[in-house]
Amino acid sequence: MAGRHYSAASGTFKPRSPVLLFLLAFLALTLLFYIFSSSSPSRYSSRNPNSEIDYSFVASLEKFLTKSPLSPTAGDDTVSGTTSVEDAKNLDESAWKNENQRLYDEPFYPAFSPLKVYVYEMPSKFTYDLLWLFHNTYRETSNLTSNGSPVHRLIEQHSIDYWLWADLIAAESERLLKNVVRVHKQEEADLFYIPFFTTISFFLMEKQQCKALYREALKWVMDQPAWNRSEGRDHILPVHHPWSFKSVRKFMKKAIWLLPDMDSTGNWYKPGQVYLEKDLILPYVANVDLCDAKCLSASKRSMLLFFRGRLKRNAGGKIRSKLVEELHGTDGVLIEEGTAGEGGKAAAQSGMRKSIFCLSPAGDTPSSARLFDAIVSGCIPIIVSDELELPFEGILDYRKIALFVSSSDALQPGWLLSFLKSVSAAQIKDMQVNLAKYARHFVYSHPAQPLGPEDLVWRMAII
Repeated sequence: MAGRHYSAASGTFKPRSPVLLFLLAFLALTLLFYIFSSSSPSRYSSRNPNSEIDYSFVASLEKFLTKSPLSPTAGDDTVSGTTSVEDAKNLDESAWKNENQRLYDEPFYPAFSPLKVYVYEMPSKFTYDLLWLFHNTYRETSNLTSNGSPVHRLIEQHSIDYWLWADLIAAESERLLKNVVRVHKQEEADLFYIPFFTTISFFLMEKQQCKALYREALKWVMDQPAWNRSEGRDHILPVHHPWSFKSVRKFMKKAIWLLPDMDSTGNWYKPGQVYLEKDLILPYVANVDLCDAKCLSASKRSMLLFFRGRLKRNAGGKIRSKLVEELHGTDGVLIEEGTAGEGGKAAAQSGMRKSIFCLSPAGDTPSSARLFDAIVSGCIPIIVSDELELPFEGILDYRKIALFVSSSDALQPGWLLSFLKSVSAAQIKDMQVNLAKYARHFVYSHPAQPLGPEDLVWRMAII
């Protein structure tokens, strides 16, 4: 929290008083109760019922960019130049005094206080310019990754950085989430958010230009007193695509990374860079539309199992090819090669809404957007990925909405189909009901909704 006292030289945490440490430990128990009880509607402000909620990244971005650009916040103390060790020490002292004062002035602090996030006012080349770059090139279809995926669609899948930032910097009167607030003084912050669009820059800039921008962003952040105070331990770094920020992120390995998974099989992350005690896993942005209550009631799920996507993958995704060979041509099973564009999206959406189960095997990484497509489509995911860590596991019980199958079992001839056919109608019904309840946790939107992914990531940050 804001009162952590860091040595500017070593970055170690130094509580000043055993009595204060005991008090904080006591309050932590109250805080845990607060975290899991704070979903009450009274925790959130009322909103104009006529205001629209945007679920599409492209539609939301269009409105965001065409509104009057936000001017730098008055009173914000983001530093624009190089700072010294003394600056970090001064910030540490100010933060300590601020925390101490609140402990004495507010009897239940920090148990009933919102999480305070400081959002850096970074130069536009790291923020708005990159969003405009995406916006102005979105209609181009020739820009593909090495495996043929359209880069703009890939950026959308990993656009968690946009959804979080857009919510944090919105006017407080427009926000629904009140358990996290933006502050404009570094000394008041519990966490620091770095609003750099690492995925857009990776895919839409020339390689050397991108690397140069990465180095500039690294220097800019590391010049901040708050970074030097903690060596980044209280900083949030969105690097949701495993290729993004790859050339320099080793210098920020102590920061809290926002990731799609904890993969170590594809050489995406080096040893010691990512681990659950430090980092947070966020769901991909779904490729398909939410199947709401009306859609779910109208869905006729006549297909047992569905999969649509690339049938051949590397590294941990080799199991996908073997599963395809095992299941292809079986009655009640539809396996299709994925295609890009609106046609591919429509086919995937239609198939998931017609199926009871949706296969979610590992790809090049343990996770994929397909899992979250299945959840928002009301299709029970069959997760075949031995090393998968899921978003918000400290809050959500995935056993209520998904079936987990080991790779060794799934590859036994006939085993998977026999297993799926053995699932009772009552269990299927229960899981479908739970899917309808859980879907909201995986739908990004603006304004961010209570219990949506933007909300849950901040809840996870303080567990």
